[in-house]
Amino acid sequence: MLQRFLLIWLILSSAIALVWPRIGLQFDPFLFVGGDGISGLIVVVMFCIGTLLAIEEVDALFKRWPTVIVGTAIQYVSMPLLAWIMIQILQPTPQIAAGILIVGCVPGAMASNVLTLAARGNVSYSVSLTTCATLLSPLVVPWILKFTISDDVNYEGKKAVSMLLLTVVLPVVSGHLLRRFTGGFERATGLLQAVANLAILGIIAIAIALKRNELQEITWPLLGILAAMNIGGYLVGYFGGVMAKIPEPMRRALTLEVGMQNAGAGTGLAIHLFGESSPATIPCVLYTFGCMLTGTILATIWRSFHPGEQGMSISA
Repeated sequence: MLQRFLLIWLILSSAIALVWPRIGLQFDPFLFVGGDGISGLIVVVMFCIGTLLAIEEVDALFKRWPTVIVGTAIQYVSMPLLAWIMIQILQPTPQIAAGILIVGCVPGAMASNVLTLAARGNVSYSVSLTTCATLLSPLVVPWILKFTISDDVNYEGKKAVSMLLLTVVLPVVSGHLLRRFTGGFERATGLLQAVANLAILGIIAIAIALKRNELQEITWPLLGILAAMNIGGYLVGYFGGVMAKIPEPMRRALTLEVGMQNAGAGTGLAIHLFGESSPATIPCVLYTFGCMLTGTILATIWRSFHPGEQGMSISA
């Protein structure tokens, strides 16, 4: 139920976080948890993802590594480049620009794996792409941000590296190692998926609560820029797959992987780098809604069309 209607639950939980002060209660659970709660929930999400990674799919990384590397390269080149281009067009404040760049740099989201299944795509390839991009994120993301964030923003690359290592990579690796060597998580798949999804909803709801006033002043140009990034990511992912001559099910996986970013981790990274009061979290929160909505629509459309197997894989 939670997994199937995740977009609806996202809208409801975020709406509650946005209007909570109007309820009249003095205690605000969202602000009580704050930015530290977001960091903790990211750890929970990534640990659950690690335990949910099937051993055979992780092992397949080494068997299809050329295809996975190509897909990951498409993502880590196209999305930061799209973010940079959109910033040149919009000319936002340095903090908003930093948030847009973070959206473009973070790895793909777990939701892309779920939507790939709904879209009749290659789920194993989707999981491989997410895993590879996540493991590379402490090396790639801080390096890209170093050369793209404005000098007007106080950016500390070491903080980005440590945050991604401790809250993203380490929990994923730890969770998967526990699954690999204990074998005790297979029966808890449904529970782990529910916990991960609840944590994702919590991350976004807290981020929205922290930015209630700013979100009410969002401009259409910012929304348009983020939408263009999202759609541009889908187009680059799909036609990048065409150029790589991979089969249609893998193209669908790559499309969703590139267009859907882990904006939850992006929100945590923005808070870790710039603080809870920074506007850099705003693009991350908005992108979560956008990519979930468009990804769900795209997966629904694709579900009506059975993918062919045309195209040759570039893997050996």
